[in-house]
Amino acid sequence: MRRNPYPERATKEVRWQVIPLLIPYLTEFKGRVTLALACLVAAKLASIGLPYVLKYTVDTLNTDVTTLAIAVPISLIIAYGALRLINVLLGEVRDTLFGRVTERAMRRLGLTVFKHLHNLDLSFHLNRRTGGLARDIERGTSGISFLMRFMVFNIVPTLLEILLVVGLLYIQFGWSFAAIILASVVAYVTFSMKATDWRTRFVIQMNEADSTTNSRAVDSLLNFETVKYFNNETFEANRYDKDLAGWEKARRKNRLSLFALNGGQASIIAIAMTSMMANAAFGVMNGRMTIGDFVLINAFTMQIFMPLNFLGFVYREIRGSLANIDNLFELLDVSPVIQDAPDATKLKAPKPAVSFTGVNFHYQESRPILNDVSFDVAAGSKVAIVGESGTGKSTIMKLLFRFYEPTGGTVRIDGVDIKNVTQNSLREHIGIVPQDTVLFNTSLKENVLYGNPDADDEAVNKALSIAHLTQFVESLPDGLETQVGERGLKLSGGEKQRVAIARAILKGAPILIFDEATSSLDSESEKAILSALRDAAKGHTSLVIAHRLSTITDADTILVMHKGAIVERGTHSELLALNGHYAALWLAQQHSED
Repeated sequence: MRRNPYPERATKEVRWQVIPLLIPYLTEFKGRVTLALACLVAAKLASIGLPYVLKYTVDTLNTDVTTLAIAVPISLIIAYGALRLINVLLGEVRDTLFGRVTERAMRRLGLTVFKHLHNLDLSFHLNRRTGGLARDIERGTSGISFLMRFMVFNIVPTLLEILLVVGLLYIQFGWSFAAIILASVVAYVTFSMKATDWRTRFVIQMNEADSTTNSRAVDSLLNFETVKYFNNETFEANRYDKDLAGWEKARRKNRLSLFALNGGQASIIAIAMTSMMANAAFGVMNGRMTIGDFVLINAFTMQIFMPLNFLGFVYREIRGSLANIDNLFELLDVSPVIQDAPDATKLKAPKPAVSFTGVNFHYQESRPILNDVSFDVAAGSKVAIVGESGTGKSTIMKLLFRFYEPTGGTVRIDGVDIKNVTQNSLREHIGIVPQDTVLFNTSLKENVLYGNPDADDEAVNKALSIAHLTQFVESLPDGLETQVGERGLKLSGGEKQRVAIARAILKGAPILIFDEATSSLDSESEKAILSALRDAAKGHTSLVIAHRLSTITDADTILVMHKGAIVERGTHSELLALNGHYAALWLAQQHSED
């Protein structure tokens, strides 16, 4: 199982095996593909016929032309124009037909990668580089279009034309012309492949530098406030410039290697064309060939080397496209750690109870997070989890969502092990108000509707009222259509948390999790929202992760965690009477508030 989505691309080999992997994405329009290939063959036959029409036109004009015979060269000229027009039109029809195929393939593969990324586990996304990942997807999907169009419509037809022309030259003019063309093509292709393989590492280094630079810029801009807090604009600019320097160096190497490649290709073409023209000129001088034959040889040579010259560019780009597409398939090769069991069923628990039995968990074996955690949350009850930072409170929430698997013990909902139900149905049963609320860069309404995109205006307004957002929305000039900015930066911390509360309420899940849900609210707003949340939690199974103990005094059960274990449990009054960890936390918070 591949776990590193960013291998050292500067040294990895391009996988030609990627090409067969694309075939399933091209089979949706088989008729279009067949018709496009038919246009390709017809256009290529027309292009081969052009030099012959030109030859006979020249030979006819090179003789004494009577008034009656003038119709022959005129007819040939008209035929030449018609063949050239047909060749162009067939190419346009071919590209139009195949365009739909490549665009749909890009769409399908892009969607497949996007959905796969959302199916990957949390650990992958904690280690990802968002900017570089976005570039990989963009370059990979664009590479599909280039690969399909130019490999099918340039490399294959060019090679077909070369074989036909070599055969015709051999039959009509002898082995010398065929040998020159064949030898020059072999030399050109061999040199292009060797040189391109040599310089591919520079292209890959350039792409890597581009991704690194883009990732640095995106990461810095996403953390704009933090940069400002610590006056680190110059520090960020210096780091970015260092990455840009690496990008500049990679670009320079790529440019110089491209010069060497183009120079070698141009030399081979010049030698080949000069040899062909000299051979044809001697044939005309010796009377073995006509002026029309000389024109035919010249036309064939130009006709072959023009696309062959382009073939060098195409091959270079195809290598790059294959590398970019390979990155997409590498992402698809990354398997999520958390997967549905083959016989997983849908969870159906309208009034679910939650239970943790002997749950252990660690990210690293040397650092245990949870140690033999057991507790029950009865259907419709409210259980709070408290304790100092780093005791594993939020980890419990992540295990319930099945972002991670316990290293020991069992998590059940309504008596069913969550490993035996689908992840989608599990998460449909859970609504959450996270401590760090991140909003999408869209309208306030769309952010609230994210809890239930199909909700009507009445449900939205009810959720806004419960979250105490109605008055705030009415004070905004654009109301619910107000844009919240990147990650919700235009809203205060308290406003963002109230949006998160409204979103969780709108989801209507039977299990509600509040992860420090009121940590960013002032005391007055906190009291108002706590009252609303109590009403909203009625009939729901609630799990509250709290720092402020005053917010959970009404909980049916309070779990006190210390160093990954539950050390106390009971109601607020029972825990105070124990005069243990909870009582110490309560006393410390009371003193701090005084």
